[in-house]
Amino acid sequence: MSLFSYIIRRILQMVPTVVFILIVTFVLIRMLPGDPASAMLGDRGLDADVARINAELGIDKPIPIQFLYFVSRVFQGDLGTSITLKLPVLELILQRLPVTLMLTAMAAVIALLLAVPLAFVAALKRERAPDTIIRGAFQVGLSMPVFYIGILLLTLFGATLKWFPVGGYGETFGDKIYHLFLPALTLALSFAAVLMRNLRAAIIGVINAEYVDFARSKGLRSYVILFRHVLRNAMISMVTLFGLQIGTLLGGAVITETVFAVPGAGRLMIDSIYGRDYPMLQGLTIALAILVSLTFLLTDIVQAWLDPRVAR
Repeated sequence: MSLFSYIIRRILQMVPTVVFILIVTFVLIRMLPGDPASAMLGDRGLDADVARINAELGIDKPIPIQFLYFVSRVFQGDLGTSITLKLPVLELILQRLPVTLMLTAMAAVIALLLAVPLAFVAALKRERAPDTIIRGAFQVGLSMPVFYIGILLLTLFGATLKWFPVGGYGETFGDKIYHLFLPALTLALSFAAVLMRNLRAAIIGVINAEYVDFARSKGLRSYVILFRHVLRNAMISMVTLFGLQIGTLLGGAVITETVFAVPGAGRLMIDSIYGRDYPMLQGLTIALAILVSLTFLLTDIVQAWLDPRVAR
């Protein structure tokens, strides 16, 4: 099977995934305690006002009718209007999602810059002092919660040393990079620990393979063997792990954006949960779930490119 046919097959496999995402999103949002009308009116809201708002939102209709109405609007590109912000959900997502994507991308790049070279050092110096120090340092980052790492970095580099801002997003591209560095580093530390351990184990396994010994016997230079033979084959498992961890990275972004007051989709989701904003929660959940699914698709494509046997 060619790579193109494999890509088409994987895209078709996403269709039932999207349908399942819609069903799960609809059900989970309805399971939240309380209702949006009570959240909008507060404790002093009258029963008649609650019933009127529920009727306007369509929440008083049977669940199957609500679901069909919800699906039809989603496929029309209409995610509804935010109950608390009084703006179209799609417009708000398009405003906030780029912030989260930039934060996630920066965290992924920092994690790769930390994990790949240190995994090489740890694998080549296996069971020696550099290997022990690298694994021990990453283990500390892996064992601490994301929010705790964020608070430590914020207190040290933001509030005490004042090297970085304690919140916000900035205006220019360079300013945004500057504001998002600490949140991205917070996400990257635990992510890099997972990638480093996986890549280290893969390099150790590949470096002892017969084809690597054959490449050495041919007289190839060490850097050619490491980058052309060892790294390419060792990266296959890390690419898979990288794609699987993107969902975790986006989940961590929700907490990190709250700690660092970053105006992204994660912080918008937290605000929507407190406000019982059903349309906003549904729209954000669908957008993030589809984004993760597309990441899985891209991961499978890269994996098939690295190892053509995957596409067979």
